[in-house]
This record gives sequence, structure tokens and C-alpha cells, in this order.
Amino acid sequence: MSLLLVALPPGTPGEYPYAVSRDGLTVTDHGMAAPALLPPAGRGVEVVAIAPARLLSWHALTLPKSVGPGSPRLAAVLAGLLEERLLDDPERLHFALAPGARAGESTHVAVCDQAWLTAHLKALEAAGRPAARIVPEAQPREGEAPQALVTGEPGRAELILTGGPLAGVQTLPLPDDANAAALPALIHGALGVDAGAPQLLAEPPVAQQAERLFQRPAQLVTPAQRWLAANRSRWDLAQMALAQSSRARAARRLAAWWRDLLHAPLWQPARWGLALLLLVNLIGLNTRAWHEKNDLIARRAQIAATLTATFPQVRVIVDAPAQMAREVRQLRQATGSASPRDLEPMLAAWAGVNEATAPTAIEYSSGQLRLTDVKLTADQITQANQRLRPQGYQLKTDSAALVLRALDE
Repeated sequence: MSLLLVALPPGTPGEYPYAVSRDGLTVTDHGMAAPALLPPAGRGVEVVAIAPARLLSWHALTLPKSVGPGSPRLAAVLAGLLEERLLDDPERLHFALAPGARAGESTHVAVCDQAWLTAHLKALEAAGRPAARIVPEAQPREGEAPQALVTGEPGRAELILTGGPLAGVQTLPLPDDANAAALPALIHGALGVDAGAPQLLAEPPVAQQAERLFQRPAQLVTPAQRWLAANRSRWDLAQMALAQSSRARAARRLAAWWRDLLHAPLWQPARWGLALLLLVNLIGLNTRAWHEKNDLIARRAQIAATLTATFPQVRVIVDAPAQMAREVRQLRQATGSASPRDLEPMLAAWAGVNEATAPTAIEYSSGQLRLTDVKLTADQITQANQRLRPQGYQLKTDSAALVLRALDE
């Protein structure tokens, strides 16, 4: 499944930066377009909306024991717990819990303007690109190494700080050269680490400024690469009023798992192992088929040799069993021997399996003996057939009679 990553800009719907990935690992196309001009999102394409870091606020809290992610009171409880920390009316905000949040445990909550988010989602849906997930551009990275990311353009650069002991997300204006002395305090307050500890990443337009402020090289990243990295997280802001059905979530998880299975480096050993297993089975099946074919050819040659040895007058072999049966019938007719399809052998076969019941009438035609008014149970017929089949006969019921039929020679 391909990915269409759409970054949600601040303000009202307009043009959207986007990126396309066919495997979830590399970017195949990117640009900016109005909703109706975005790449098509037909079957096999998952649309992921990317929420910018500067429009999200993050809060750590402990959920009450009686309120979990699926509780209908969750939004009201979160609004009450965060009321003193919020700068806006809770009714105008959208809340989203961290993946795996549980009642009675500490977690992170992402908060953004509900009207802004809803307007962009409706614009994408109206253009035929409904978002399957809403992923934050930067997420709390608890237990991971601290990271400093410089984004934007010269004069409007931003600093996104994640990870470290505090495991939060802070988006701050990047200090200019004149205020570089304030940088260590900003980093320590946001991450709880020294200024030299975070891994430094920067977008190309602001890379030189970032290296000058941090006084060390920066790893270059593009916005599209960052969106792909954000998409690989488990975060999804489509919760509560924006939550999709459990079937849609299950289909989304299955699609993501399938994409990872096909392309993720983590699954590469499994892919090689599966390919090797299929190759071994293919070789084994072909080898077995080759042996079976040779065995069949050998058996046919043996039957043909038996036919020519028994009946030397047969020169051309087309169907050895049928030709042998025909030669046997002709030999039997020439010598006057009785055939299993004749009356006497069939009566003898019937007498061998039934001595107690005599039929009131016997009708004979070539290879078939009809016995009237003979009553046998199903078990008796089964037992009789077990003895008749090696002799080349079959017994079955036919309305009020039993029919003894000679099998084809």
C-alpha cells in the first residue's frame, strides 16, 4: 500500500505540502498543491495527515483509574485535568491520548485547536483524499536519546526538542546569533540535558544557522523524510469525535503491517527466509514430479513389454491395457473358454456369496445378471462386494432386484 502524506498548514485550508511513498521508507514524489490537485488516493493508497509540531501542545498526566481510552467521559475528564494548563476554552480543543494509554497510569496528551483540525480534514475529504490517520510531526520519545531538530527558513526557524529524561515535545523559536547564549538554558529546561547532548538535525535551508548556534555538524533531513519517520510511529490523533470505526482501524493496521512486511528492514530476514522456503519447496516439488514422471514412464514401458511378450503379433502399442484386454477376449473366444461376463461364471460368483436365498427369476444380458426377489441388507451387500470385487464383479440394488455386474476388463 502506498502512502500520501499531507502536511496540515496553519490557518484555513489552502495549498498543502505533500509527499508520496510507495514503500513507507523512501519518498518518490513531493510538492505542494490544493486539495483537489493532490496525487490521487484511490485503492491501495493510505492518506496520512501530518499535524505540525508548532500547533500542538503536549501535557503529561495520570489518568484516573475509572477512565480509560474508550470511556465516554474521557474528553470531559481530560478537560478538567488540564484546565489550568490550557490557554483556550477546552470546548474548542481536541485531545488525543498516547498509544497504549491505560486507566490509572501516566501518559501524554496532545492538544490542538479542534476547528482548525476539523476544517482541514473536511477539505481533504471533500477532495476525495480522506485522512486515514492524523500523525503529529513530532511525538514524545520517552526513554530515547534527546534530539534537537531545526526546521523552517532563515529568519523564521524553529527548534523542536524531543526525548531526554523529560520525554516531552517543545517547539521554540530558534535564537538568532545575538541570543545564542540562551540556547543551553532552553535545551536544559525542555529536555533536562546539557546543550551538547541532543542529536542535531536540520533542514537544508537552516542547516548553516543550526551548525553555527550549536557549534557542531548537523544531520540534514527534509520535511518529507521527517513525515515518513513520523508516520512509522503508533500515534494517531483521530480519537474521540474524530475516531474511525474499529473495522477501519483494523484495516489500517493490517495495511501498515503488510507494508512493513514487504519493505521494512526489520522484516528483511523474514522475507529472505520466506523466499528461501518457497524456493526449497519449489525445487522439492519439481524433483518429486520428475521422479513421478520417470516412474510412470517406466511402468508404461513395463506394461508395453508385457503386452508384446505375451502377444507378439501386436506391433503398434497405443493403449496397452485396452489392447491386452482385447487380445485376451479374442484368445478366450478362439479356445472356447468362458469369460467372466458369461452366465456360468457369474452364477458361480453369486453362489459363492449367497447360499441361503434363491431368486424367483434370473435375467441375463452380456456382463449383467438381474436377480429378482432377493432381499439383502446394506451390510450384506457391502460384505458381498468385498468378496466379489477381487473376482471382477459388483453387486448393487435396483428397485426390487439385485444386479450383479461384471466390471470392465
